[in-house]
Amino acid sequence: MEKFELDEHDFIELNNLLKVTGLVDSGGLAKSLIGDGQVKVNGEVELRKRCKIYRGMVVEFGGQQVEVV
Repeated sequence: MEKFELDEHDFIELNNLLKVTGLVDSGGLAKSLIGDGQVKVNGEVELRKRCKIYRGMVVEFGGQQVEVV
């Protein structure tokens, strides 16, 4: 499981997290995949593209997991 460390912010939007971790190549692709129900947050499908992701949450996409710390 990959870890993503939040810096001075309290959260990161889901579509931005997918982009900055390199799971997708662009923000547009991230939004499309989220809208198609291909991304899970804490084990549940998340359809909100700008869902706020906080420390302790786990995002899953394409067989990979990212834990936000």
